[in-house]
This record gives sequence, structure tokens and C-alpha cells, in this order.
Amino acid sequence: MSRWIGGELHLGRLGTRLLDAALPAACPGCGVEGSAICPGCLPAFYRRDGTPAGISIGLPSEIPSPLLQLEWCAPFTGVARRALHQLKYAGERRLTEPLGRAAARRWRAAGVGADLLAHVPVHEERGRQRGYDQAQLLAGVVGRTLHMPTADLLRRARVTRAQYELGRGDRAANVAGAFEIASRQTDGAVDVEGRWILLVDDVVTTGATLAECARVLLAAGALGVSAVTVARER
Repeated sequence: MSRWIGGELHLGRLGTRLLDAALPAACPGCGVEGSAICPGCLPAFYRRDGTPAGISIGLPSEIPSPLLQLEWCAPFTGVARRALHQLKYAGERRLTEPLGRAAARRWRAAGVGADLLAHVPVHEERGRQRGYDQAQLLAGVVGRTLHMPTADLLRRARVTRAQYELGRGDRAANVAGAFEIASRQTDGAVDVEGRWILLVDDVVTTGATLAECARVLLAAGALGVSAVTVARER
């Protein structure tokens, strides 16, 4: 039920549910206990409701090539920043539900196309240390909400520096060659050829990571690649 990962004890699903019951969720926006994000703070993730889809294609500073569309829910400030930090670094996996539903809401309202959903993976070593891959968890919620098939299409071929540690001009070089198609020998592997992929990640800044993932998927035969994230940092 529990297992050791990277020298740390990680609880199984039952243990996690018991811990959740013992320690009520506290909203990252206001600290009110009772839900992962309280009803008063949740609208922060709906700030782009009614905003036209994406940015016009042709503005590489906004939609990094070769992505066809890039959507996000909220600016990476305030409650969005605190929620994503708690999800990534404090083990607060209960946040994946409201955050994933917010990303799905934005895509449902503004997204065009896409028939297969995938996530931007962390490196296996980082995933072992953390105990989970936050983008994978978010993608699961987005897929269920949109009724879209989800597959683990990519893997990190090497460890990269955290993008936030680098200047904007160094981020593309940091992730160049960092991703590859997950082994097609794995049971249940999905062929990307002819598919329009929707990538899910937690936050985007320059879009270098998403663009690198898109290049790998297109080289493997994907028809097109779009992306949706919870937040965007400018």
C-alpha cells in the first residue's frame, strides 16, 4: 500500500485518502479550510472566460512554433502561483481536480481540434523524488472532463535545469533534445501518427518546453500539436 521512492515513503491511494481526511484541505488563496480551492478564490482561474481563443497565429512571441494553439487559464500570480507551488512542491495533489477542471473549461470554450491528450513529463528521477508527475495528474483530470483519450506519449530523455532558473534566451537550449517518444513496445502504447495532440502542463512562460515536445510529436507523425496550461507567466 505504501512504497519507497527515492529514499522517501510515499503513501498508496488508501493512505493518501486517509491523510486527506485527517488533514482538511486549505485554500491556497485565502487559507479557508474545507476545499482545495474555495468558491471565493476559484474564479481567479476563470479570468479568461469570454476571451477570444489564443493569440493570432503568426506572433511567435505569443504562440511558439510549431504549436497551433496555446491556451491558459490565469496569469501566474496570486492564488494561481500559490496553488501550483503547493501542487508541485508541497504534495497537495487535491489541487489537481480544480486546476485540471479549470484547464478543461478553458479548452472547451476556446480550443480548436485535438483528438488525443498528453502531458509534458518530468524526468523519471524527479518524479520518483516527488512521488508523482503533476502534469500527468492534471492531464488525467482534463481528459476525464473533456471525455478525451489520454496517453503517456513522451518521456524525458535527460535531466534538465528548472526553466525558472534560466533567462528567457537560455530556455530553448536547455530543453533541446530533452524529450523523446515513449517506448512503443510498452503494452497499450498509442501511435501518434495522424493524431492532433493536446499537450497539458502546469505553467508556460516562453513556451520552449511545449515547443520542444511539439517538435518531437510532429517528427513522429502527429498531424498537429496544441497546448493548454493552468497558468501563464509573462
